[in-house]
Amino acid sequence: MTLLGRVALITGASRGLGREIARLYARRGARLVLVARGEAALRDIATELSGTTEVLVLAADVGKEAEQIAGTALQRFGRVDVLINNASEIGPTPMPLLEVYPWDALLRVFRVNAVAPLHLTQLLLPQMKSRHQGVIINVTSDAGLQAYPGWGGYGASKAALEHLSRVLAAEIADSGVRLYVVDPGDMNTEMHRQAEPGVDLSHLPGPDVPAPAFVHLVEEETVPFGRFEALKITGARERGNPMLDPGSRIRDPRSRLSTSPSG
Repeated sequence: MTLLGRVALITGASRGLGREIARLYARRGARLVLVARGEAALRDIATELSGTTEVLVLAADVGKEAEQIAGTALQRFGRVDVLINNASEIGPTPMPLLEVYPWDALLRVFRVNAVAPLHLTQLLLPQMKSRHQGVIINVTSDAGLQAYPGWGGYGASKAALEHLSRVLAAEIADSGVRLYVVDPGDMNTEMHRQAEPGVDLSHLPGPDVPAPAFVHLVEEETVPFGRFEALKITGARERGNPMLDPGSRIRDPRSRLSTSPSG
């Protein structure tokens, strides 16, 4: 499915990975629905891209306003072809250990990182299924697979997102809608700096490095479900290898997910 003329809804689009995906999708001719809580930064990226494509900006909290987000997008464009569930909540910073994790903060982390992506998917999936076409990408983390002390709240929410994705993919396997889980790898982003204040992240790649994988998955990938590591996709493409690194995906939605840490 080419991005030209398609409508892509990207959450967490005002900065980091979401902003880089928006830039690439705009260059490919996609019309954009950009969602984030930070209105000023959202307006900045909209101004940057509005000369290239049609952009709708929605300053909204995905954990509280999913119905408004989906409804406004469908009212404006009549369809959403690609959903990128990228918005994430890191929780308290510095990140507390689970034994002292505030329960209300943990609920917020799960609401934004796991429940909200499913809710947006529920709202947008029917119109995708009616066309027998669409792509949903849920952004995850290796913290959802590995036991990193201090990352328990965030990691557990991403583990929940991954399992929701696996089950949903099995349930819609014959619908024509593709569903992917993508680990972008460790990045030098504002969110990562908030998670580990004072830690030098200068050696890590910026979010522009994994972003091209999100173009590949929409335009070139065909499997109905997979868990992908973005840096393995972009690395294979840079090497000119048309076949992805076998470790970058798992094809069967009923398979057990397994991967090595990405960073």
